[in-house]
Order: sequence, then C-alpha cells, then structure tokens
Amino acid sequence: NILRPIQFICAVRPPTACVIGSGIAGIAAAIRLACKGYTVTVFEKNTYPGGKLTAFMQDGFRFDAGPSLFTLPHQVDELFELAGENPRDHFNYQRLPVACHYFWDDGTFLPAPGNVEGFAAEVERTLQVPSQRVIRYLEKSRFIYDTTAPVFLHRSLHKWQNFLNWETLLGVIRMPRLGIFSNLHRDNVKQLGDPKLVQLFNRYATYNGSDPYQAPAVLQSIPHLEFGDGAWFPEGGMHSITLSLVALAKRKGVTFEFGQTVDEILVKNKQAVGVRMGTSIFHADVVVCNSDVVPAYRKLLALHKAPEKVLRQPRSSSALIFYWGIDFEFPELNMHNIFFSNDYQEEFRLIFEGTTLSSDPTVYINITSGFQKSDAPDGCQNWFVMINVPGNTGQDWDALISLARKNILSKLSQRLGRHIEPLIRNESILDPRSIEEKTSSFQGALYGSSSNNRYAAFLRQANFSSRITNLYFCGGSVHPGGGIPLCLQSARIVADLIPNA
Repeated sequence: NILRPIQFICAVRPPTACVIGSGIAGIAAAIRLACKGYTVTVFEKNTYPGGKLTAFMQDGFRFDAGPSLFTLPHQVDELFELAGENPRDHFNYQRLPVACHYFWDDGTFLPAPGNVEGFAAEVERTLQVPSQRVIRYLEKSRFIYDTTAPVFLHRSLHKWQNFLNWETLLGVIRMPRLGIFSNLHRDNVKQLGDPKLVQLFNRYATYNGSDPYQAPAVLQSIPHLEFGDGAWFPEGGMHSITLSLVALAKRKGVTFEFGQTVDEILVKNKQAVGVRMGTSIFHADVVVCNSDVVPAYRKLLALHKAPEKVLRQPRSSSALIFYWGIDFEFPELNMHNIFFSNDYQEEFRLIFEGTTLSSDPTVYINITSGFQKSDAPDGCQNWFVMINVPGNTGQDWDALISLARKNILSKLSQRLGRHIEPLIRNESILDPRSIEEKTSSFQGALYGSSSNNRYAAFLRQANFSSRITNLYFCGGSVHPGGGIPLCLQSARIVADLIPNA
C-alpha cells in the first residue's frame, strides 16, 4: 500500500490590533489596519466615538461640539476607497462659497470668498491692498505647503531613512524660503503691510493652537488649505465625519468597546502585548494609542521610562466655547465669522505668558443652520461661540468664564447693533476643564504641544515607540499635529509603519 501523506489544514489566526481611543485618528487607524488584515478592537472610555469630533442637541438646536472647519476632504474619501467603497455612497460635502466673514470694531467688514482670486479682489475693495499682493502671498502659501507636506506631514520625522529621498533634499534646498527660521507675524508685516490683513493671516497660527508672535513663518502654509484647496461643509455636519467612518470601520469588522477605560498598556520583553482594563486583559499583537501622549505615558505606561523632553513641551491653547441657541437670524453672519480684538498681540501674550484671558478677546462664531436648516428652529440660529484661552493650570475658571461671557456679549452686541443676551434661548459651556475631562487632553490643550518654536515638529512624540516594539501613537498630540487633516495623516503614518497581516 502506498501511504499518502496526511494534509493538515491549519487555521492561522489573523493578527490582532487594539486601538486606545476612538478620536478621528483612532477610527482611521482602525480602518486602515482592518484593511491590512488585522482583527481590530477599539477601546473607548466614553459611551460615544469621536473624541472632540462629536455633536449634541439642545432644545431643538443641533451643535457640532468640536472642530468646525473641514479641509482636505479627500483624506476621508481615501479611507472609503481603501476599503473598496464609493465615498459618495456614504459621505458627501460641499465647498463653501465664502470662507469667513471678518469684523473689526471700527466697522470694517470683510466677507472672504473661498477662492484665491475672489478673496484677493475683496481685500483690495475693502482694505485697499492690491490684489496681486494677496495673490503672491497665497502663491507662497501653496509653495510652502507643497514643499513641506511630503517632508513634515506625510512621513514619520523619526525614521532616518525617510530623509533619503528627492523630496526631502528639495525641501532642504528650499528651506530658507519656507519660513522655518523666521517669525510668522514679522513675515506677514513684511509681505502684507496692512495691519488688518496682517491680523487676518496671523490668526492661522490658531489652527494648531499657537501664538503668531512666536510661531515660525512656515505656518504661512495653512491659508492655502482654505483658499486654494477650499473650505467644505459635510452633509449632516462635522459629526457626520465621525459617524460615517465608524460605520465604515464596523463594515470592515472593527469592534468598538465603549465605556471601557484602559488602565495600562501591557509590555513584556520590551514589546507591547495588549492592554488592561481593571482586572480584564486584552491581548494584541499591535497596540495603537490614540490617547493624548502625556496621560498615555503618565498613566498607561507609568512603569516605563517616559520621553520627558517631549512631555515637557509647552501646550497649545485651549478653548472656551458657548453653545447658544439664538432666537433671531442675523443675515450678516455666515457659517464662519471672526470678530477681531483691538490688541491681538496682547491677547496672545495673556494666553501664553499670563495664562489668563484678554478683556477684549477675538471671538469666533460658527453657524451651520444657514446651510442645514434642521440645525435650528425657524427664525433661529445655532451659535458656536469660541475664544482662544490658555490650558487648565488651576485658574479660577468659573470667574474667568463669567467675565469672558460678559465681554463677548458686549463686543458682539456693539458690533451687530443688537443686544444679544435676551436672544439666548439656551446655553451650554465647554471649557478647558471639561475638555480635559471628556477627551483626556492634557490641560485641555486642543492640539497637544504648541508650534511656538522652529523645532516643534521634531519635538512631538513619534508615531512609534523607540523603546517598546509594536506600540504606536496617533492623534493630535503626536506627529504631525492636531486638527482633522493632521490627525488623519497620523493614522496613515501609523498604518504605513505596521506590516501587513
């Protein structure tokens, strides 16, 4: 008899990955790892996903609780395409014809069209600054973005081999023109001249929680995203980004465990092997931490050496937000509105050096009901009213909030010519304390560390641990930074670092 070999069919277990936190970066990382063949579980301490990118209803008014500006929408589309789906079947958005309405206390009003030529023409009409000067500035903004993005945003800065390519060499050659070694405010004064236009472009430093009077001029790249690529509005509001991506993740087999607080990242032989929640252990081949890097090291990795230089970096600004249901419609207000302070430099000095608030803060108002009528009752508007504030270091926030509310109402009432307080039908408040509590963001900082020095990009936590293998980091407190586009980019970098299943 001929003995035939017995063939054994071995069921090979797919590698497992756990993600700590379901912020936008954590969700995106989960999708990317699921597409790479991993069995993915996301642990979230809250009962809902999204981190800062959430929403709530308040007596008939809908509010996006956190980020309100949507740029680079193709980054969200990319996740659907990676999963083999048509983005338009699940997620839609429209480009805003007007990027923002700008107001100054002297009565100057500048509606900013959401494209380069239209904006430049409006600046010339309102501020008498030649349109070509604005166009040149925005052309430089695009040049800086196109040059720096492949080097500083699309790859890990902490892998030496990533610098051995033509794009990086080109970036080094162009470095003197990128503004890395100069100051944002001084460069804006030199290029733009007009104080109001300088103030307008200085404000883009706040997009990553920084001080324009300290931050490097490389942040001139940010306006390109708004005027060149465009500002957009997702159908259903900003929260629809979270909801659509969570649904996509679930379709790819990702499991979400809500109300589960991770207490420790488990490490064995210098390798991440899972997480602990109370007495429960979850084993994983890969651990991705979407928690703020400071509590991650102080709590989840308390038994291991922390990168103290990284953790000691000054935090970005935080926010004080009033969610007001307004019983009136102001036709002069658009989706995005800025009411500038009269002393911008002093406002930032108080935030970053005095850790307190200006009596004349710059006020941002986001109103989505003009584009999405269901966000407010008829004849009303949903006002998301925000000012930049320092992080929570123990200030008397109740007193600061009361004073800020008074100053904001006074400023808006004077500029809009109508007493605002009687129009407020309902109110909720978010401050640095509650931001820290809800999102575990250290001191309530919105963007992790600030970008107030030229080396800030290199001093952020890497997207991987150099001491613990199979441990990765994504989100606003790590490379490349905070805000939806950079958080999504951090998830992409992490996924690129992790091998296929």
